[in-house]
Amino acid sequence: MISPELVRRYPFSAGLSEEQIIALAKTATEQDVPAGEVLFREGDTLCCVYVVVQGAVAINIAVPDRDAAQSVANQITGEMPTTNITVSTAGTGEVFSWSALVEPYLATASAVTLTPCKLIAFDCNELRKLFEKDCCFGCRMMQVAIQIARDRLRDTRIEALVLAAEKQ
Repeated sequence: MISPELVRRYPFSAGLSEEQIIALAKTATEQDVPAGEVLFREGDTLCCVYVVVQGAVAINIAVPDRDAAQSVANQITGEMPTTNITVSTAGTGEVFSWSALVEPYLATASAVTLTPCKLIAFDCNELRKLFEKDCCFGCRMMQVAIQIARDRLRDTRIEALVLAAEKQ
Protein backbone atom coordinates (compact mmCIF):
# COMPACT_ATOMS: atom_id res chain seq x y z
CA MET A 1 0.00 0.00 0.00
CA ILE A 2 1.07 3.55 -0.67
CA SER A 3 -0.08 6.75 0.95
CA PRO A 4 -3.46 8.02 -0.25
CA GLU A 5 -1.81 11.46 -0.31
CA LEU A 6 0.51 10.22 -3.05
CA VAL A 7 -2.46 9.04 -5.15
CA ARG A 8 -4.24 12.36 -4.64
CA ARG A 9 -1.31 14.26 -6.27
CA TYR A 10 -2.05 12.92 -9.75
CA PRO A 11 -4.72 14.14 -12.18
CA PHE A 12 -6.17 10.66 -12.76
CA SER A 13 -7.55 10.73 -9.20
CA ALA A 14 -9.59 13.91 -9.80
CA GLY A 15 -13.22 13.29 -9.07
CA LEU A 16 -12.60 10.28 -6.84
CA SER A 17 -14.00 10.21 -3.33
CA GLU A 18 -11.75 9.90 -0.29
CA GLU A 19 -12.89 6.29 0.10
CA GLN A 20 -12.02 5.52 -3.55
CA ILE A 21 -8.58 7.13 -3.21
CA ILE A 22 -7.87 5.04 -0.11
CA ALA A 23 -9.06 1.88 -1.92
CA LEU A 24 -6.84 2.74 -4.89
CA ALA A 25 -3.83 3.31 -2.61
CA LYS A 26 -4.36 -0.12 -1.02
CA THR A 27 -3.86 -1.80 -4.41
CA ALA A 28 -0.60 0.05 -5.11
CA THR A 29 3.10 -0.50 -4.58
CA GLU A 30 6.08 1.70 -5.42
CA GLN A 31 8.81 0.39 -7.69
CA ASP A 32 12.27 1.71 -8.44
CA VAL A 33 13.28 0.63 -11.94
CA PRO A 34 16.65 1.21 -13.63
CA ALA A 35 16.98 2.79 -17.09
CA GLY A 36 16.66 0.36 -19.99
CA GLU A 37 14.32 -2.04 -18.18
CA VAL A 38 11.59 -3.65 -20.33
CA LEU A 39 8.46 -3.47 -18.18
CA PHE A 40 6.34 -5.48 -20.63
CA ARG A 41 6.19 -6.37 -24.31
CA GLU A 42 3.39 -6.03 -26.81
CA GLY A 43 1.07 -9.03 -26.37
CA ASP A 44 2.03 -9.73 -22.73
CA THR A 45 -0.76 -10.25 -20.22
CA LEU A 46 -0.77 -7.21 -17.95
CA CYS A 47 -1.45 -7.20 -14.24
CA CYS A 48 -0.77 -3.56 -13.38
CA VAL A 49 -1.54 -0.01 -14.40
CA TYR A 50 1.42 2.28 -13.78
CA VAL A 51 1.90 5.93 -12.91
CA VAL A 52 5.28 7.57 -13.39
CA VAL A 53 6.34 9.30 -10.17
CA GLN A 54 9.76 10.19 -11.54
CA GLY A 55 11.51 9.47 -14.83
CA ALA A 56 10.35 8.61 -18.34
CA VAL A 57 9.02 5.47 -20.01
CA ALA A 58 9.01 4.87 -23.78
CA ILE A 59 5.89 3.32 -25.28
CA ASN A 60 7.08 1.32 -28.30
CA ILE A 61 5.42 -0.65 -31.07
CA ALA A 62 7.06 -3.12 -33.42
CA VAL A 63 6.83 -2.27 -37.12
CA PRO A 64 8.26 -4.09 -40.16
CA ASP A 65 11.95 -3.29 -40.54
CA ARG A 66 12.25 -1.35 -43.80
CA ASP A 67 15.95 -2.16 -44.04
CA ALA A 68 15.51 -5.94 -43.77
CA ALA A 69 14.41 -8.31 -46.51
CA GLN A 70 10.73 -9.16 -46.12
CA SER A 71 9.19 -12.31 -47.57
CA VAL A 72 5.68 -13.68 -47.81
CA ALA A 73 6.84 -16.75 -45.86
CA ASN A 74 8.01 -14.54 -42.99
CA GLN A 75 4.70 -12.70 -43.01
CA ILE A 76 2.75 -15.97 -42.88
CA THR A 77 4.84 -17.48 -40.09
CA GLY A 78 4.96 -14.25 -38.10
CA GLU A 79 8.77 -14.16 -38.28
CA MET A 80 8.93 -10.85 -40.07
CA PRO A 81 11.93 -8.73 -39.06
CA THR A 82 10.73 -5.75 -37.06
CA THR A 83 12.09 -2.66 -35.42
CA ASN A 84 10.68 -0.81 -32.43
CA ILE A 85 9.56 2.78 -32.75
CA THR A 86 8.67 5.00 -29.84
CA VAL A 87 5.16 6.33 -30.37
CA SER A 88 4.81 8.03 -27.01
CA THR A 89 6.59 8.74 -23.76
CA ALA A 90 5.05 8.63 -20.30
CA GLY A 91 6.58 11.17 -17.93
CA THR A 92 6.00 12.33 -14.39
CA GLY A 93 2.36 12.02 -13.38
CA GLU A 94 1.32 10.10 -16.47
CA VAL A 95 -0.43 6.74 -16.54
CA PHE A 96 0.48 3.87 -18.84
CA SER A 97 -0.53 0.22 -19.46
CA TRP A 98 -4.20 1.18 -19.65
CA SER A 99 -5.00 -2.10 -21.40
CA ALA A 100 -4.50 -3.91 -18.08
CA LEU A 101 -8.02 -2.67 -17.30
CA VAL A 102 -9.62 -3.83 -20.56
CA GLU A 103 -10.23 -7.45 -21.54
CA PRO A 104 -8.29 -9.43 -22.68
CA TYR A 105 -5.74 -7.46 -20.57
CA LEU A 106 -2.99 -7.67 -23.20
CA ALA A 107 -0.33 -5.03 -23.81
CA THR A 108 -0.95 -3.11 -27.01
CA ALA A 109 2.65 -1.84 -26.99
CA SER A 110 5.91 -2.37 -25.14
CA ALA A 111 7.19 -0.17 -22.31
CA VAL A 112 10.87 0.50 -21.62
CA THR A 113 12.29 2.86 -19.02
CA LEU A 114 14.31 5.64 -20.63
CA THR A 115 15.71 6.87 -17.33
CA PRO A 116 15.82 5.47 -13.82
CA CYS A 117 12.17 5.55 -12.76
CA LYS A 118 10.05 5.54 -9.68
CA LEU A 119 6.68 4.03 -10.54
CA ILE A 120 3.42 3.30 -8.77
CA ALA A 121 1.97 -0.05 -9.82
CA PHE A 122 -1.76 -0.60 -9.24
CA ASP A 123 -2.79 -4.27 -9.06
CA CYS A 124 -5.54 -4.65 -11.67
CA ASN A 125 -6.93 -7.88 -10.26
CA GLU A 126 -7.68 -5.98 -7.06
CA LEU A 127 -8.93 -2.95 -8.97
CA ARG A 128 -11.42 -5.00 -10.98
CA LYS A 129 -12.86 -6.40 -7.72
CA LEU A 130 -13.27 -2.85 -6.41
CA PHE A 131 -14.95 -1.76 -9.65
CA GLU A 132 -17.52 -4.55 -9.32
CA LYS A 133 -18.45 -3.22 -5.88
CA ASP A 134 -18.39 0.47 -6.88
CA CYS A 135 -19.48 1.02 -10.48
CA CYS A 136 -18.90 4.79 -10.28
CA PHE A 137 -15.28 4.12 -9.32
CA GLY A 138 -14.92 1.69 -12.21
CA CYS A 139 -16.53 4.15 -14.62
CA ARG A 140 -14.14 6.95 -13.61
CA MET A 141 -11.07 4.75 -13.97
CA MET A 142 -12.27 3.46 -17.36
CA GLN A 143 -12.61 7.09 -18.47
CA VAL A 144 -8.95 7.52 -17.55
CA ALA A 145 -8.08 4.40 -19.58
CA ILE A 146 -10.03 5.68 -22.58
CA GLN A 147 -8.31 9.07 -22.42
CA ILE A 148 -4.92 7.36 -22.40
CA ALA A 149 -5.92 5.14 -25.34
CA ARG A 150 -7.12 8.24 -27.23
CA ASP A 151 -3.79 9.98 -26.63
CA ARG A 152 -1.79 6.90 -27.69
CA LEU A 153 -3.83 6.62 -30.91
CA ARG A 154 -3.10 10.29 -31.65
CA ASP A 155 0.61 9.76 -30.98
CA THR A 156 0.67 6.66 -33.18
CA ARG A 157 -1.09 8.49 -36.02
CA ILE A 158 1.44 11.32 -35.84
CA GLU A 159 4.34 8.84 -35.85
CA ALA A 160 2.82 7.05 -38.86
CA LEU A 161 2.56 10.34 -40.73
CA VAL A 162 6.21 11.13 -39.97
CA LEU A 163 7.29 7.70 -41.24
CA ALA A 164 5.17 8.10 -44.39
CA ALA A 165 6.68 11.52 -45.06
CA GLU A 166 10.22 10.12 -44.66
CA LYS A 167 9.44 7.38 -47.17
CA GLN A 168 8.55 9.86 -49.90
